Amino acid sequence: MIFEISLVLTIVRNKSPIYICTSRMKKKIQVHIADDHKIIIEGIIAVLNTEKDITVVGYSLTGEQVLDWFESNTADILVLDINMPVIGGIEVLKKMKKKTNPPKIIVLSSYDDTRFIQEIVTMGASGFLSKSSAGEQIVRAIRSVNNGSQYFSDDVRKDLFKLMFGQKIKEGERPPESKETKSLTSREIDIMRLILEEYSSIEIADILNISINTVNTYRRNLLIKTKAKNTVGLAKFALKHKII
Repeated sequence: MIFEISLVLTIVRNKSPIYICTSRMKKKIQVHIADDHKIIIEGIIAVLNTEKDITVVGYSLTGEQVLDWFESNTADILVLDINMPVIGGIEVLKKMKKKTNPPKIIVLSSYDDTRFIQEIVTMGASGFLSKSSAGEQIVRAIRSVNNGSQYFSDDVRKDLFKLMFGQKIKEGERPPESKETKSLTSREIDIMRLILEEYSSIEIADILNISINTVNTYRRNLLIKTKAKNTVGLAKFALKHKII
């Protein structure tokens, strides 16, 4: 159990302050694991059991078991091996996304072709982990996806970005020039697009081969030049001036 403790100060006339301690339980992230190799499931469970904010609520060894389990149970995150017996992972992914309240899905696979990953994202996956990196990154992936972001393992992120980003607007390509966009450099435009794709400063630094401090400097400059207060303001600016 995780508890958040708060202190409430009550002032009563002619009496000393009274401190009342209240507690509120913070819900753990519930994870279901689906893989046809029990040794992989056991390895993931061992990693997740060390985390106080994550709990494993079950596992499945076939695609059919996954669908059966979710008929009467729920989880926040489904970690899904794409190569499942009986009913394949792709079919499970399609069926799960048709549910009224589907879990967010992180796909596991040894096959890390970027076009394949792009396809499963189109089908509804919120993240992808190559099996070689799952042990190191599974916790980070679960937390990230649970918070509403997408997550891709380090070994595929850069190539995937180039594929997905390049199909929208080529890196370095400038939007239609206006008075407001004229002051923006090509690098600033690239970084704005990455920010709006929900990449962190660390990820942007890795993709563009620059330092995190440099990324943060670009972030500050973008807010100043666009007169935006936050990322929402950047998004409005980008949409208005056809940067995305």
